[in-house]
Amino acid sequence: MKPGRWLPLAVFFALALLLASGVWMSRKPNRDALPSPLINKPAPAFALPVLHEPTRTVTLDELKGQPFLMNVWGSWCVECRVEHPVITRFAETKRVRVVGYNWKDEPADALRWLEQFNNPYWLVIADVEGRAAIDWGIYGAPETFLVDARGVIRWKHVGTLTDAIVANELMPVLERIEAAR
Repeated sequence: MKPGRWLPLAVFFALALLLASGVWMSRKPNRDALPSPLINKPAPAFALPVLHEPTRTVTLDELKGQPFLMNVWGSWCVECRVEHPVITRFAETKRVRVVGYNWKDEPADALRWLEQFNNPYWLVIADVEGRAAIDWGIYGAPETFLVDARGVIRWKHVGTLTDAIVANELMPVLERIEAAR
């Protein structure tokens, strides 16, 4: 038998193995989320207006001193509406300050949305043009960041928060931050 006769069969099995490994790796539930290079690094500085007081600007330095959860949302975001009750329940625990990051939204639309669905946020900053979001690696809404008291990003979640994600992912990181203080 000539070795060349087995070549097509070997190529077939190699391709089948490659396909099977791709299917196996795609089982990962959050496979579309890109890992953030900012985890355990200082949060990017910003100076953004407060949604409810557009003449007042807030900086990252003003938020340092206590941990905070920053939730990226927009009135145009369908999944933000789904996530809103989860954020509201978490904010009601008063475990940490919950900062709303209103992204690429018209202020009037954002204010109307918060009036309709209630405002769980300790503070809402507005990034109408989305420029500060680039430094944070924000590429969609909703996204959520946990920042420690020193201004270091400790956790990021891309997509809709659920009660299970809060309990199983966010809370353990928050507890580690609290224990380190």
